[in-house]
Amino acid sequence: MFKHLKRDGSFYKQLLALSVPILLQNLINSSLSMADTVMVGTLGQNELAGMSLANTPFFVAMLFVFGLQSGGAVLISQYWGKHDTQTISRVIGISWYFAGAVSFIFTTIIFLFPEQVMGLTTNNPELLEVAVRYGRIVSYSYFINSIVTVYVGAQRSCENPKIGMFIVIFSMLLNVFLNWVLIFGKLGAPRLGIEGAAWATLFSRIAEFIIMLVYIAVDKHLKLHIKNILKPGKLIVGDFIRYSTPVIINETLWGFGSSLYPVIYGHMIASADIVAAYSIAGNIERIISVAVFAVANATAVIIGKEIGVGRSKDEVFSLGKTLASLSGIIGLGSGLLLAGVLFAVVRPLIFPLFALSANAERIATTMLIIISAMLVFRSFNTTLIVGILRGGGDVKSGLYLDVGAMYLWAIPLAAVTGLIFHWDISIVYMLIVSEEFIKSIIGFIRFRSGKWIRNVTRNMAEA
Repeated sequence: MFKHLKRDGSFYKQLLALSVPILLQNLINSSLSMADTVMVGTLGQNELAGMSLANTPFFVAMLFVFGLQSGGAVLISQYWGKHDTQTISRVIGISWYFAGAVSFIFTTIIFLFPEQVMGLTTNNPELLEVAVRYGRIVSYSYFINSIVTVYVGAQRSCENPKIGMFIVIFSMLLNVFLNWVLIFGKLGAPRLGIEGAAWATLFSRIAEFIIMLVYIAVDKHLKLHIKNILKPGKLIVGDFIRYSTPVIINETLWGFGSSLYPVIYGHMIASADIVAAYSIAGNIERIISVAVFAVANATAVIIGKEIGVGRSKDEVFSLGKTLASLSGIIGLGSGLLLAGVLFAVVRPLIFPLFALSANAERIATTMLIIISAMLVFRSFNTTLIVGILRGGGDVKSGLYLDVGAMYLWAIPLAAVTGLIFHWDISIVYMLIVSEEFIKSIIGFIRFRSGKWIRNVTRNMAEA
């Protein structure tokens, strides 16, 4: 593993330049999300669980948008290697059309029919009432965020992750401040409770959108061509559909599958304890795993750009080995860090901040122990699917690998053991996370074949 890490300084300089802003962005985002969770958690366990359930359908919609962003990145990163900003503008335009339309329809349905949509996530009437109050207000923030997400992803694929970091830092700080004001009624504002958290999110998303518009007007790194955005052209639309569709299906099905877990938890015995623990454990995992996702996203840009520049397959494959090896080391380190932080910081200092039952604390602890043991596999899988396969243009393999393990293994086991056999949540959760090990074996075989290296650009991308 270690011999693959021998690279000249320029490679690691490029990797750091890409991954550090993404790492900081994810760290700040996850940390402030944790602060958001703590604030809502002080209102009570039902409010915390209700907010988590309300975010479940939005999570599915945003993963569709993330699929658009990631699918577009397959093209953008390789065209960036060719310095073709006109075609990049076309891809951004297509992504905006699709993301805006889908997210608008989805959020409108939730705004008009929140009881019916949120009712799919739980049969607990107290949790449903909280989810409806929160979800109706926050709904259109996700439409706004979908537009910003596409643009930030395009900038990242063009080796400019700093704008995404800045937007997230500003937005999340504003969100936490407005949470403090509106949830608890500070600075003369009314005490709105869970509705205050929803309004804070909406106002923060509006601020993101304004920052994006200002940046577009002054940006010289990626100069957008308005004509190409408005009229992308049939050739690029066809390419976008070809390479984005598997990624969109991947992210949407993965998001839908992931949303089934809290639904299953919400119908298990002691559902409030399980959902609250799952929410807290997820926030902590995201904070610890920031380096994992930073390297994965940087990998997609590096691999895609090198293919677009015209590197040989041997050079790209060697680069992939370096990044895959690095991901395994980072995953191992992140897992050890999570295990240490759990017992040194989380249990004695973080858990007391929440109004959790003893059973919920036990469940959250168990979940984090299981996650720490599987992070080395999750890190490899994330870098392989999000970074290497997608950056290399092999989007279908990523789809089969990611979705297959979830729908053929994890979800059926969770449903059977959690809802039919009523096994303890620790066993159910362990079976869910074990899919990472299965994906690692199959994914390694695909990586070794070298068939994932594909140039998806055109020599003349005129429409």
